[in-house]
Amino acid sequence: MKLYFWDTLNFLSKLSLPRIWNALLVFSSFYISRWLKRPIQWGQAFTISIEPTTACNLGCPECPSGLKSFSRPTGNLKQDFFRKTIDEMSHKLFYLIFYFQGEPYINPAFLEMVRYAHQKGIYTITSTNGHFLSDKNAEETVRSGLDRMIISVDGTTQEVYENYRKQGKLEVVLQGARNVVKWKRQLNSRTPHLIFQFLVVKPNQHQIPEIYNLAEEIGIDEVKLKTAQVYDYEFGNPLIPTIDKYARYRQQADGRYLIKNELLNHCWKLWHSCVITWDGIVVPCCFDKDAIHRLGNLKENSFSEIWQSEAYSAFRKKIFQGRDQIDICTNCTEGCKVWH
Repeated sequence: MKLYFWDTLNFLSKLSLPRIWNALLVFSSFYISRWLKRPIQWGQAFTISIEPTTACNLGCPECPSGLKSFSRPTGNLKQDFFRKTIDEMSHKLFYLIFYFQGEPYINPAFLEMVRYAHQKGIYTITSTNGHFLSDKNAEETVRSGLDRMIISVDGTTQEVYENYRKQGKLEVVLQGARNVVKWKRQLNSRTPHLIFQFLVVKPNQHQIPEIYNLAEEIGIDEVKLKTAQVYDYEFGNPLIPTIDKYARYRQQADGRYLIKNELLNHCWKLWHSCVITWDGIVVPCCFDKDAIHRLGNLKENSFSEIWQSEAYSAFRKKIFQGRDQIDICTNCTEGCKVWH
């Protein structure tokens, strides 16, 4: 409880009057839009995900980065472009996710960009597979001011872990986590708030109790269980858990599987957040992994111009007309996450 308290207090410390006012504008415009069933957008995104890189050292089976199956260019986020983007948005932005596709630590300038965002008073978070948390990187991570780190640990034994994290080494990940915990203690730092994220799939579902024990043993602040997205689920998939509460899909009487959550014709993400690829493309959310729905390019227009553009308004309008008609929405996780 104490650990959650300090993380919450840290998050609240990032608030300012301009950021609070912007958030109120965004909230009110979203609920008015739901009521009118047409898009009205006030304020600006206060949460963004920005992609440090598309490269990854692993080969996870349901990840385009791991499978090297992108239809878009691959590369690393450049510091000068990042600083320019943050300079424009920082007065309204208070939550920055350094992650979309790829492994963030592969970008050699990653922690410098974290440090820059930290200096702007923005709450920063990243998600990593944990293979690059050497003692040196762990120290630099703590010193960078990173507020929250999600480490993917999808098994408590190597045999189970590698069912999903192909080419991964569990002991390397666990040692990396220990390194960060060590440097937090050595530098007397409460950040980053450390989370073990456990992607629940059929091969590892029996290890759910063990991940909590492992996290406590190492000194991790929190464990989150996450349901798994799979692309080919209609006729079943060996990754779909048999424990219903951890599965996004449910088998029907005819043997086929359907996604469990109801696709409501509105989406909060379209009002408060977006994703920016390493090369500056703005896309609506993290489900657009190949950046098919391109709403603008930050190397050609400012973020405010893109956020209020006809293209963005047209996409928000499509949401009200039927999310089941939008490809990236049909496998959406809204309402399907299981957090503990």
